[in-house]
Amino acid sequence: MQKNTANPLEKNTRTAFGVKILTSQHKDIRRIKREQDSPSIHGNKFWGSSYLMMDYLTENPPEKGSKVLELGCGWGLAGIHCARHFDAKVTAVDADNAVFPYLHLHAEHNAVDITTQQKYFEKITNKQLAQYDLIIAADVCFWDELADTVYQLIKRACEAGAGKIVIADPERPPFFTMAERCIDEFYGELEHRQVDEPRRATGALLVIENA
Repeated sequence: MQKNTANPLEKNTRTAFGVKILTSQHKDIRRIKREQDSPSIHGNKFWGSSYLMMDYLTENPPEKGSKVLELGCGWGLAGIHCARHFDAKVTAVDADNAVFPYLHLHAEHNAVDITTQQKYFEKITNKQLAQYDLIIAADVCFWDELADTVYQLIKRACEAGAGKIVIADPERPPFFTMAERCIDEFYGELEHRQVDEPRRATGALLVIENA
């Protein structure tokens, strides 16, 4: 497992899996918070399941240059990880436009380019899903009703011929409701995972190869 540390060369940053992460006290994060409304759909900070996703992708890397879709991206650290380490062409989608300034700020600090789109999951077309070699998402089953929403999106992605799908979660009940359906119907596998640095995070990943 890769060691993750605070960066002594820059104040209020840390490094996880080779990605620079700005803390809430970083001057650029504070500037954005002053200049705009706060994200409204839990996109107000970096959530721990993205550590699980980056840890998994470090051990199971996509092919160089893969097209990657990050769903419910928030600050987009998992997608940035793919762009930085695997030269992936990343599209990050979220329902809340207010998360994108934080995402683009992190992309700038990590010297990568990320395409962003404001869309609800139901509005992502089958044609769009079919374009991607890898679809990732972290912490997207935080409400009960999202279990079916995420399941329906995964079903459409599988039917459209999208590549591998990986969903990370801190093991909330809606995630397991969704995952059980996907294990039965799409031959998904459930993997428990833990990281200890830069902070402890535990959870599970649903992995669907869709090959």
